[in-house]
This record gives sequence, C-alpha cells and structure tokens, in this order.
Amino acid sequence: MTEIGEQITHPIYIEQSSEIDGLPSCRLSTTPVSYPEAVAEMEAHIEAMRAGECGELLWFLEHPPLYTAGTGAQESDLLSPQKLPVFKSGRGGQFTYHGPGQRVVYVMLDLNQRGRDVRQFVKQLQNWIIHALNECGLETRADNTHIGVWVDRPDLGENRADKIAAIGIRLRKWMSFHGISINVSPDLTHFSGIVPCGITDQNVTSLKALGMNISMAELDEALIKTFQTSFEIN
Repeated sequence: MTEIGEQITHPIYIEQSSEIDGLPSCRLSTTPVSYPEAVAEMEAHIEAMRAGECGELLWFLEHPPLYTAGTGAQESDLLSPQKLPVFKSGRGGQFTYHGPGQRVVYVMLDLNQRGRDVRQFVKQLQNWIIHALNECGLETRADNTHIGVWVDRPDLGENRADKIAAIGIRLRKWMSFHGISINVSPDLTHFSGIVPCGITDQNVTSLKALGMNISMAELDEALIKTFQTSFEIN
C-alpha cells in the first residue's frame, strides 16, 4: 500500500512547471493506492484547501482491482458481487471498475476561483481527456447522452462507440474531489462484473485494445500539457 510519504511530485511537472502558468501541483503515486486511503486523503486535502493551508492538486495514481458504486448506482448493475471488492463512493455516477493499467487522476480544484458551474466543470474534464488523447494520437469525443469520453468504432458496426474514459466527481463547498479515469492497458474482462456506468448498449475499450502502445508516463505528459486548454482560472 502506498503511504502518504511515498507519494512523489510528478517528474513531468518538475520539468514543465515553469512553462505552464496556472497548473496545479501534481503528484504521482508509484504503487497502487487502496480506495479507502485515497478517499481519506482527498477529503483531508480539500479541508486543508478550505483552511488555506495548501493549494490545488492533481493526483496521478492507480488502484488495485476494485469496483466503486457512485451515488446513482443500481444494485442490479453489480453482476458479479464476489468478483472484486466493492466500495460505495460519494462521487456522482454509477458502477465503475478501477485497476492496474488505468490512469486515475483525482482533481482537487477550487471552483470558487474557477466559476461555480458544475456542468461547465464536467465539460472541462471531458475536453481535457479528449485533448490529451488527441495529443497521444487518438481521436475521441464526448457524448450528448452519457458522461465520459468515447471512441467511434465504425469497424464494429453502424453507430458503434466504445468508452475509453470515465468521469465521476464530488463537490464540497465548491471544492472538487474524485475525478477521471482513462483506460491505458487494464484487464478489460473485469468490466464484465458490472454494467459500466449503467450503459448496456456499448462496450469499454483501452489504448492497448485499440493497438496503441502509449505508456502511462506518455499519457501523464499529455494530460499535463493540455490541462490549461480546458481549465482557465477566472
């Protein structure tokens, strides 16, 4: 288990911080972080932000294999309750899977300074993922019906699209926590234990499944590079 003291400042942030105005602090956990530990630290961090003791933070990490149930989760969407540990989560959304090979970025941002607009914030998160994946060479899009980021798959049939990234956030006094997850090279079979995000008519994919050999570090670099494209401090 990753302890707080083992978390390190992201090396890409060290290299680029002087060139990117307004980029929050970035931190990388180099070994999987348990879900309860991550939630506890996020909550502690936003309380410290409220007290003026620290600033905004982007936390890059992976989890061990697990399912989380958002506030909109339906029990019937948990198809294999014994398959992996299941955690109730205060974030929005339904069931999702987290595990090695999936980049999770928890975004602890102060929306008091960025505009108190939840819909705009979700749109910014979607655009951030889209821009970063485009930087990696993959064209993706948002969907008018479902939150997240999608890859069109005309090779699999008309109107087919696979989900490659999920968004689930929570706000407390306009401080955000939880965040985004992008499938780099996770075990996609684990998604069979749930109805991901309540969506039954589309599948989940990853960069690896699409034949793209993108490392976690390369994706991190793209995310850091494109952050300000979608997030501007008012």
